Amino acid sequence: MICKQRATRRGPESGIVTIGPARYGRHTHQEQTGMTSDAASFFRHLESCNTARLPGDRTPFRFGSQKADEAPSGWIAPALVPELERLGLPRRAGALVLDDPARLESLGEDLAASGLYRSHHELFDVAPTADGPAIARIDRGALPLFGLIAHGVHMNGLVRRADGLHLWTGRRAMDKRLDPGKLDHLVAGGIPAGHTPEQALHKEAAEEASIPPDLIARAVPTARIRYAMERPEGLRRDVLHCYDLDLPPDFTPAPADGEVEFFTLIPLREAYRIVRDSDEFKFNVNLVLIDLFLRHGMIDPDSVEGRRLRAGLDGRDTPAFA
Repeated sequence: MICKQRATRRGPESGIVTIGPARYGRHTHQEQTGMTSDAASFFRHLESCNTARLPGDRTPFRFGSQKADEAPSGWIAPALVPELERLGLPRRAGALVLDDPARLESLGEDLAASGLYRSHHELFDVAPTADGPAIARIDRGALPLFGLIAHGVHMNGLVRRADGLHLWTGRRAMDKRLDPGKLDHLVAGGIPAGHTPEQALHKEAAEEASIPPDLIARAVPTARIRYAMERPEGLRRDVLHCYDLDLPPDFTPAPADGEVEFFTLIPLREAYRIVRDSDEFKFNVNLVLIDLFLRHGMIDPDSVEGRRLRAGLDGRDTPAFA
């Protein structure tokens, strides 16, 4: 059964027939999961989310406090270099340098006023490294222009039923700037300036799915996923903070902010099939679901493919995060 929740309709609708329950504890991996050894089918999602080849033709971007032998904070596309030089950024040791990090926010506003991107009117923290403290802020829409690291949260909303584990998914609104109409997580979003991942998760859970505070407080952190990719909006270097939340069978999420058209409850095995065989999910959701499949043994984590997938999700050896 697939349960669907729309903004104008409350209640389940019948759909795909659920595959029967898995039997655990005494069978092989394939018998346990009902899945064949097809982990290789998932590598295309890792590849499509790691298309950045740095430096390529990009110019390094550093803050004034960084040394020339340190990894750059960002990477500037050739088309943007003349505009930043016009706005007063000097070149030092081959990099564009912003001496005062506090100026980054106004620099982003100048670029939006020049029509180089559409402002989201939401500030994100900026740090030179994925694990370092924030030293500046900028509108989230400008992050890819500079190739700066962005952080977000993604949550698997899970329901344990007699016929197996199920996953709540959302259908992105058709007026979304990025990936309209794609399947998405129950809760996902960027981490605004001044927020921790947990605070951002609570905020997004209330705004996107009407999940009450006492319920979202049960969410458990599970992984951090990194990727670096070229997108129409620029260079995305993202760190996803991932969570699981076991939801009661009688809980039904409701769209609250217009970013989701409806929510659907599907068997986890159906989510596996969708990720394996299609691109229906938003690009980075596939990565978070692959992590989920590995943790639940739907992809054998001890196989050669499983270990490669895990290393690719962790992204610690990715040059873009050096």
